[in-house]
Amino acid sequence: MNKDKQFAVLGLGRFGQSLAYTLFENGCNVLACDHDYDIVQEFSSCATHVVQVDITDENAVEALGLGNYDVVIIATGSDMNSSIMATLIAKEKGAKYVIARAENLLQKKIFEKIGADRVVLPELEMGIKFATGLITSNLVDYINLSEEYSIAEINAIKDWFGKSIFKLNIRAKFGLNIIGIKRKKKMIVLPEPKEIICEGDILIIIGLNTDIEKVSANKENGEIF
Repeated sequence: MNKDKQFAVLGLGRFGQSLAYTLFENGCNVLACDHDYDIVQEFSSCATHVVQVDITDENAVEALGLGNYDVVIIATGSDMNSSIMATLIAKEKGAKYVIARAENLLQKKIFEKIGADRVVLPELEMGIKFATGLITSNLVDYINLSEEYSIAEINAIKDWFGKSIFKLNIRAKFGLNIIGIKRKKKMIVLPEPKEIICEGDILIIIGLNTDIEKVSANKENGEIF
């Protein structure tokens, strides 16, 4: 994470608070805003700057200087009109990257049409992640990058132990790339083809969702190699 980036989070519901607090705890400069005075007071020590702002007030939102921020996150989901307005203002004022929260696919399409760089559906994405974990119990973690691609963590199985990444040939067989290996307290980033898989390793793979599901299903049935 680039800690020099400036983040603005508009809306301090559970989603907005978790975002702002996590960014702040990781050393980032974070402006957190909400219309609720009590929430602003309670959250005052959990971000670099915490401001009470009514994001339905166009002048108030413009006064935030959103164009000075690298990433602006429209985290409120309760008022679609104000979220749209805040997104438009952020883009018009030159914010480098605007993320909008949507509650359904229709809202997602609207935010994409008005120029949001990324649209997240927290409840839907969490549901997909949770369901995927239930279906493919060998997955340690699963992160959707887009509708087609994801990153997944998979426990290495016994048949892989002592074999190199080159020998396993996951990329050719499944179209997946191993981008990391978690080995006890050690993280191996972009491991070389000669790296040997050890007992207890967790492989971090990236690829098409369909390919990840395929390798997970085959792994459950012991049919990979």
